[in-house]
Amino acid sequence: MILACQNLRKEFVDKKVLQDVSFHIEDHEKAAIVGVNGAGKTTLLRIIVGESAPDEGLVTFAKDKTFGYLAQNGAVSTENTIYEELLSVKKNLLDLEEMMRKCEADMKNAEGDALDALMKRYSDLTHAFEIGDGYSYKSEVVGVLKGLGFTEAEFTKSVSTLSGGQKTRVALGKLLLQKPDLIILDEPTNHLDVSSISWLETYLLNYKGAVLIVSHDRYFLDRICTKIIEIDQTKATTFLGNYSDYAEKKKQLRIAAMNAYLNQQREIQHQEEVIEKLRSFGREKAIKRAESREKMLDKLDRIEKPTEVNTDMKLTLTPYRESGKDVLTVEGLAKSFGDKELFKNVSFEIKRGEHVAILGDNGTGKTTLLKILNELLPADAGEFTLGTNVEIGYYDQEHHVLHPEKTLFDEISDDYPYLTNTEIRNVLAAFLFTGDEVFKLIRDLSGGERGRVSLAKLMLGNANFLILDEPTNHLDIASKEILEDAINQYEGTVLYVSHDRYFINRTAHRILELTQNRFVNYVGNYDYYLEKREVQMATLEEQLKKESPNSLSKEPAPAAKDGALDYKAKKEEQARLRKKENDLKKCEAKIAELEERIAAIDEEMAKPDVATQSLKLQELSKEQESLRAELEQKYEEWETLAE
Repeated sequence: MILACQNLRKEFVDKKVLQDVSFHIEDHEKAAIVGVNGAGKTTLLRIIVGESAPDEGLVTFAKDKTFGYLAQNGAVSTENTIYEELLSVKKNLLDLEEMMRKCEADMKNAEGDALDALMKRYSDLTHAFEIGDGYSYKSEVVGVLKGLGFTEAEFTKSVSTLSGGQKTRVALGKLLLQKPDLIILDEPTNHLDVSSISWLETYLLNYKGAVLIVSHDRYFLDRICTKIIEIDQTKATTFLGNYSDYAEKKKQLRIAAMNAYLNQQREIQHQEEVIEKLRSFGREKAIKRAESREKMLDKLDRIEKPTEVNTDMKLTLTPYRESGKDVLTVEGLAKSFGDKELFKNVSFEIKRGEHVAILGDNGTGKTTLLKILNELLPADAGEFTLGTNVEIGYYDQEHHVLHPEKTLFDEISDDYPYLTNTEIRNVLAAFLFTGDEVFKLIRDLSGGERGRVSLAKLMLGNANFLILDEPTNHLDIASKEILEDAINQYEGTVLYVSHDRYFINRTAHRILELTQNRFVNYVGNYDYYLEKREVQMATLEEQLKKESPNSLSKEPAPAAKDGALDYKAKKEEQARLRKKENDLKKCEAKIAELEERIAAIDEEMAKPDVATQSLKLQELSKEQESLRAELEQKYEEWETLAE
């Protein structure tokens, strides 16, 4: 065991945050802490690392064990370059290397005993250097930097010039290189793109020490974790398995807990009615019995009402009117900032009802593309056309659609003046803003709160084409699930940028990956994208070679429109789906035929004239047995096809 938390309690201004929280982390274990926003996850981490003291309880680390902690907005501030800052973690190896070089220089001029002493020292230094992986530390630093999304050209950038997100990535890189016995991470994927998150997953899976994570990234938790510690209503409950295992077990427990709560409430109500009835008799004996029952009720250990999921915040997205079949046509779009070319000759189409996700590394131009489509930025070349009756609803990750100086109430009422005060309050209450909270200024809200206000405005807009930039940022898992359900039920068209792979997997029909200045198209969700990406990237490399100025091909390669790279795969997938649909229909028809025949045999065997013919009954029974075996097989086939 590397960490034990025992009976931790923490309160803030009479508000209980943690109560009797106990759990432990074993050596090499990968665990996560989950819970809704405000449940106390970050508070718990701060108590564990000693940044905050518990009101009661004890945190114990195993003897001689080390830990490293990266806070949610953990950052570094220094004049070092990015490479130098990560290299500073290896100072002990740098010092050893310097001493080895000095020994080498001194040995050139030494003789006799002095030389022997220097050779002994050099041998000791070399041994220590080898044990510390001294011959590979530079490649390790480079590997971590590239894995976290830094290019070699950025290695020489001063850390002081970086954005907050880039500084957090530097801090994460330093922590990983320190290799403590326990890595503690608070929302480590917030500032990483999809490829960097995938790299971090692989790194942590192979990490020899233990890992404790707070994260809302369910795909990440599914891949990494073998234990989930849930904070709910100030209590901690431990579940073995990954996030999906936890979610299923939690669902079952929630149903059982709610049933127990409702049963107790019914019993309490029944007892109260009996007490009231006994008192109404007015006799001494009846009153004593009523008092006895009251005492029993007072001693009852009352079950607290379980947290209800997906019932507080409600999100319904309804298009005001249907758009034309062609929603968006993009042709030859290009954008650069100075010498940095983001994308060129980008062409694609989006049809009514499609849910399209845009993937790509940080800095490739995903958000820029959305801003161009919303006419917030001009394109350098190319054009785009919106279809008939298309009405855009835009959600941007910086929430520029909000006005910092306005209150929540005014933000809604000014844009939707036809709503009554009650209707505005009801809308805000659906997004968890009640009472005087509706008079908070937008500038005083957290990132998650601003996200909820933006979603409220989106809901009221009745758009038929939603363009969303990182819609799940700052949302807790329960809120993400609500948004996913709303998107899946939405009858309009959706184009969005997201790094949340679980969200993409649940909501996307198609994926456009922005890579090497162009789009590659995948007709499917995130799992399909992972399955086909290697083949698609190989095809893209071949196409880029043909387009290269040094290529022997004299004919320029045609521009890829609407994911021509995936055209064959798209056709194959469509053919596969058509075959599957036909097979499903044939299977259903066969099931109906078999069920009808089995029912007919039952009727025939029940006839009086057949019931006396043993030979006939044997034939019918044998046929029916064969039909039932075939029917069972068809049921299994149908289940497979219906998946």
